[in-house]
This record gives sequence, structure tokens and C-alpha cells, in this order.
Amino acid sequence: MSKINLIIKREYTTRVMKKSFILLTFLTPVLMVGMISLIVYLGTIKDNKVKSIVVVDKTGLYKDVLKNNESYTFRFTDATVDELKKQEEQESDFAAVLYISDDLSKNASGATMYSEKQVNLELKTYVAGLLNKHIEEQKLASYNIPNLKEMVEKSKTDIDMKTIKWSEDGKDKEASAELAILIGMITAFIIYMFIVIYGAQVMSGVVQEKTNRIVEVMISSVKPFELMMGKIIGIALVGLTQVLLWVLLTVAIGAGVTTFMGGDIDPASIQKMQDMQQMGQMNMSAGVNGEIADFMSSVAGLNFTQLIILFVVYFLGGYLLYASLFAAIGSAVDNETDTNQFSLPVMIPIIFAIYAGIFAAENPDGPLAFWCSMIPFTSPIVMMVRLPFDVPAWELALSISILVLSFIGTTWMAGKIYRTGILMYGKKITWGEMWKWLKY
Repeated sequence: MSKINLIIKREYTTRVMKKSFILLTFLTPVLMVGMISLIVYLGTIKDNKVKSIVVVDKTGLYKDVLKNNESYTFRFTDATVDELKKQEEQESDFAAVLYISDDLSKNASGATMYSEKQVNLELKTYVAGLLNKHIEEQKLASYNIPNLKEMVEKSKTDIDMKTIKWSEDGKDKEASAELAILIGMITAFIIYMFIVIYGAQVMSGVVQEKTNRIVEVMISSVKPFELMMGKIIGIALVGLTQVLLWVLLTVAIGAGVTTFMGGDIDPASIQKMQDMQQMGQMNMSAGVNGEIADFMSSVAGLNFTQLIILFVVYFLGGYLLYASLFAAIGSAVDNETDTNQFSLPVMIPIIFAIYAGIFAAENPDGPLAFWCSMIPFTSPIVMMVRLPFDVPAWELALSISILVLSFIGTTWMAGKIYRTGILMYGKKITWGEMWKWLKY
């Protein structure tokens, strides 16, 4: 056991002390928070340039419908579309041409927008919204029913359905399906990413040691199985260290950015908003506070202790399962180029697990979600998607048991391949050859 500890320590320290590990660990949270903050900041910046839209209305019905706003102004003309196209080629001052050829209440496809550039979605949505609202009012008025518009408006309802789950002691807790899906998909993607990255590192490290003949010296002191397990566990600890640092740094940097951005709010603007609210012109604070309270209630409804513990369990179980296979592949080949033909069958279940997890998020109790959370090659990813939806204890116990037994089995198989292949050079290995090694 002491020899395995030495190998674990060597693998851990050599990788953690690399400049690439340090840079990736500390720069990734900074880049992620910076990118999100930049997107949010740029999203708040509006284009101050007012774009002019030329309207060719052959019906003459929509002059009072298309109203200007702070972004777009509408200018009606009797010119043809072809004439306007020639003006556009001469660097005219309008951004697009709206051509209305027919009464839209009778022909819904009677409006066409022309532009030298692709029309943006904001403009298309704004114009279509104005026209749709006008046509709707026209149709309601054609029924000649008094106060029909008011009755229709009053009949419109936006249901805000809350979801409550109760515990065994009868206490109610507010839950959120959207938050559960988000947390499940994030944790599943983290496991997927680290299985791929660190599993490939195990395979690459084995190949490099075999190519450099360093492994021949190491095998003289330790057993091949001890060498393989030490490498797998050492790299697993590197992965856990990086995940932990990423979480802590992201939370710390995010809190700092939020405080900094919050400090730039103009006190006069806040006072103005408060005055408007007191005058009855604005009721924003109550809505915002209500949304924040609902979100915090949903977060409190999740069992984060269980999520963290099971994340570590499935993280290690999935990694150890795949890392042993990657180590076996690395020991059987002479260079990294030859690993492609053997690693593809190992990668297919991981990729399939991601797609299964996406569908499992929509129906966490369906047959696809259940069976993929039991199959050891997909359970580390799919089960993380299902966990926020309160998986029964017997399913968790069965899934973890199958995963542990599968890891032991694949480790035993990988150890036999590793023992034979690690000192074999100059021979092209096939799947049939590796099967023979398992029978030795």
C-alpha cells in the first residue's frame, strides 16, 4: 500500500505543480466570470442610432399603425421598391423598406420587408407586433359586440404556478423544476468534462512512460497493478482539487464583481425610482423582491448536502471506471496515434450519456432515465441530472452498487491487460489480442 501512496503522491504533485495546471485553474474562473459580466454589460448597452424605415403602403390603411419609437422611425412614400433599392445603392439614409401590398386582415402574407443587410429580429418583431395588434383590434371591432376588447383583455391570464414538495414529516418546501434541471445539467456536464479530460490524461501518461522506457525502471520496484492504480487515483485527486478551486474562485470572483457593479449605481437614480414608486407610478421593488424570495425558497428546497456527496461519489465512480479502461488502452499501444482506434468505443457511451441526460431532464422518472442511471457507463452523468428530482433511495443504492462492482470488474480486466501490454513493444495490437491477454 505504501508503494501505491508514493505513486499517488508523485502523480499528484507533478501535475499540480505544472504551470499549465496553475494557469488553467486560476484563469478559467476569471475568464468565465469576465465573459458572463461582459455579456450582461453589453446587453444593457443600446444602439443610440435611430434607424429609418421606409414604408410603401399600397392600401393606405397603416399610416397611423406604424408608430415611431426610440429605435425606429417610419417614413411613408409613394415610390416603388425598385426605386428605393437604387437609392439604397447610392447610400441612402434608410435601413429597410416595408412593402404592404394587400389588406393584412384578409391576406396575412401581404407584408414584405426589404433590406440590403439581413433584417434583425428586433425590427421584424416590433413591426409584426404593431401590425398584429392592429389586425386583432379590427377583427374584434367587426363583431359589433360592446366592450368586447375589454372583455378579451380581462380574460387573458398568465398563470404563475408554484411547485411545492412535502417531506416525510409533512413540511412543505417550494421547488423549481427549472432550477433542478439547471443544477442537474451543470453537474452532469462537469462529470462528463472531467472524465474525458482526466481519462485522456491517464492514457497519455501511460503511453509516454511506455515510450520513454521509464516504466521499465518503475516496474522493477512496483507491481504493474500498483502502478496503474497509483496513476489513476493520483490524477483523480488532481481533478477533485481543480473542481474545488474552480467553485471557490468562481464564487469569490462573482461576489466581487457583483459588489463592484452594484457600487456604480447612481444614488440619485435610486432615489428617483423610490419617489416614483411612492407616487404609485412604479411598483418594481415588490416584484423583484418577490422573484428573489421565490428563487431563494427554491434553492432552500434542494438537498445540497446530498447533491455534493453523491456528486463526489459519481465523479469518482465514473472516472475510475473509464480511467481504468483508458489506462489499459495506453498500455497496449506504442504511441498516442494508435490510441484512437481503441478509445472511440470507450468514448461512445460517454457521448450517449450526455444525450440521454438531456432527455432525462424532461422526464426524470421515464424508462430511458431509469435504465441509463443504472448502466454503469452512463449512470454517473444521467443520475446527476435526476438527483435534483428526488430519486428513490433504493435506486441510488442499486446504481452506486452496480457502478462500484463495474469499476472493480473493469479494474481487474484493465490490470490484466496493463500487466501484459506495458512491457510489449513493436507489435500492432488488436481487440482479439487484448482478449487473449484477459485469459492469461
